[in-house]
Amino acid sequence: MSHDGYVEHIHIAPAAAAPMQSVERVSAIAGHGLDGDRYAAGVGHWSSIRRRGDGLTLIEAEELAAVSATHVLDLPPGSTRRNLTTRGIRLESLLGLRFRIGAVTCRAIRRCEPCSYLDGLLGQSALDALVHRAGIRAEILIDGTIAVGDPIIALPD
Repeated sequence: MSHDGYVEHIHIAPAAAAPMQSVERVSAIAGHGLDGDRYAAGVGHWSSIRRRGDGLTLIEAEELAAVSATHVLDLPPGSTRRNLTTRGIRLESLLGLRFRIGAVTCRAIRRCEPCSYLDGLLGQSALDALVHRAGIRAEILIDGTIAVGDPIIALPD
């Protein structure tokens, strides 16, 4: 198993539309999400739908930089409301696979596409710029702590 990338930033929000808070580490709870985050508490914007993979979202720092540069958007880490900003890994390569973030085991479920709700929170239109670039959704399979700097490692199935 090789070190494929790492966690550059962690963000959580206590409720739907609440500002994202940057943290250095967070507890990941299997089947729920990140401790202190709206989806683990069941109070996220999409919580009533109860979809697999809503407990953890990831986006690539490289995509944020590229979108910000080419579409003249201001998209700092956390602005897209994804929990983890990663560096050094193509997240789409994990779709359908198990992977580890530090000691936490996850499975990548699907893309995390942008929506008009996100546009409203951003106060700018990012839909077109972020289509197929807005990260992935994952389910947490094994509890643990995720910290800034933790490696992200694809696991064999």
